[in-house]
Amino acid sequence: MAQQRHAIPPPLKTEEDYIPYPSVHEVLGREGPFPLILLPQFGGYWIEGTNHQLSGAPDSPPTPVPGARAKLEGNHTAKIYRKHFLGKEHFNYYSLDPALGHLVFSLKYDEQEHLHLLLRTRARTLHDVVPISCLAEFPNVVQMAKLVCEDVNVDRFYPVLYPKASRLILAFDEHVLSNHFKFGVIYQKLGQTSEEELFGTTEESPAFAEFLDVLGQRVQLRDFKGFRGGLDVTHGQTGSESVYCHFRDKEIMFHVSTKLPYTEGDAQQLQRKRHIGNDIVAIVFQDENTPFVPDMIASNFLHAFVVVQLEQGGAQGTLYKVSVTARDDVPFFGPPLPDPAVFRKGPEFQEFLLTKLINAEYACYRAEKFAKLEERTRAALLETLHEELQARSQAMLGLGPDDERPDNGGAAPGFFESFKSLLVPGSRRGRRGSAIGLGSVEEALLVPGKSPSRRRPGPLGSRRSSAIGIESIQEAPAGRDGPAAADGSSSTHSSPESRRNPDRSRSWHRDGGRGDSRAPGWECSGTGGHWAGVARGQGGTGMGDSRTR
Repeated sequence: MAQQRHAIPPPLKTEEDYIPYPSVHEVLGREGPFPLILLPQFGGYWIEGTNHQLSGAPDSPPTPVPGARAKLEGNHTAKIYRKHFLGKEHFNYYSLDPALGHLVFSLKYDEQEHLHLLLRTRARTLHDVVPISCLAEFPNVVQMAKLVCEDVNVDRFYPVLYPKASRLILAFDEHVLSNHFKFGVIYQKLGQTSEEELFGTTEESPAFAEFLDVLGQRVQLRDFKGFRGGLDVTHGQTGSESVYCHFRDKEIMFHVSTKLPYTEGDAQQLQRKRHIGNDIVAIVFQDENTPFVPDMIASNFLHAFVVVQLEQGGAQGTLYKVSVTARDDVPFFGPPLPDPAVFRKGPEFQEFLLTKLINAEYACYRAEKFAKLEERTRAALLETLHEELQARSQAMLGLGPDDERPDNGGAAPGFFESFKSLLVPGSRRGRRGSAIGLGSVEEALLVPGKSPSRRRPGPLGSRRSSAIGIESIQEAPAGRDGPAAADGSSSTHSSPESRRNPDRSRSWHRDGGRGDSRAPGWECSGTGGHWAGVARGQGGTGMGDSRTR
């Protein structure tokens, strides 16, 4: 009986069980100086940069900003297709996995005998570079996908035949990229501790005006041609002036609380809050020493705040103290604040501050609320891309939307059998060891793949390059097919269409002197991912949207 008894877990804690942090009013009742940021009474935020005491003599200079340029974070995986695939010979495929959902797969074989693999799932995009020398044998397409993600469970991948497929794939990959940002700027005066007080300020102090000049340049909104960040540039309904900055090929518009319209009698100042409350990151500027609490502003979108407080530096010039706070589910973002977190006014401070703001927004996208939204958006866009590639590829084969489309795991007579019988029925040359060429469609796509082991087996022979269409299908000696091929007579393997119209069949070949015995070389053309009939087996060439919030 004693073994059957289980310890009863302790009850979950509620807010009443926690010892709350002191409120801002309690802190202000004490003797200063006060911190730049106070945590809400029940937490939920983290703080960076709590030390602002300059070391040494009072007039000693603050810790300088590192000379190295601060790194901008972002979604670097979204740039891989444009950098390594677009404009280069590569191949695109699509499939449907019962667990992973829609899949779009891109692969490229480079001159250094490396496979560049890019697999898109509804959850994320996976990228890998695999040396051919590490593989026991050249993999087929399914095996290549398993090299990137072992959870792939499909019988085949279908080649993308649409010439402009790269444009569609590029638009999907780069939908998460943006060169436009908007940040809120809130002016907190001495003693202001509520949202109504923060948004009710109408005048700007000289110190606040000086700080705005650090952020960017003042622009007139009427007929403004740059990124407007949701502000009205036609009728002046969002004020007449704002602050704008062009930084590292990115456009930034600031929603300054004192420059947005002020409405008499509106305690909440909805005209101001509807812009700043819908930003993800905001700056809080403090003239004097009054702590900011992140929950002062009720917003579902604001996830991070950069608090800047003026520090009179005397002979050192204008100094700024900086602290950063963000919700608990927002990961840390750089560049890290120095210790002590005090900056001298100048271009180095501007670069650090703008970099911190942009990285803060990228980090907030990984918070739970935004991550779920992005996952739903990505899944819907990937499904649309998959359906578009499938429909366009079917149309290239002359198949209408009502024609039977092969499902994953089933037979596909309408797609592959008609394709092979039309071009190379019974051709011995179609059975070359190409994992992507026409002759090995059954080997590369229709046979379920087993993920190959990454080990060094030694030379692989000519299979490596021919497997991705590097070698021409017609590079074999002309005498291989017998005398009939040399004198232009019809081959015993010619198709019914060739026998009915011999002149038409000869028009497939640019050599003129060769007949039907040499089936035209068909290979998957470069970036378009389409099948192009090229008599000499030469690959074709193929050929992307910035988001505005």
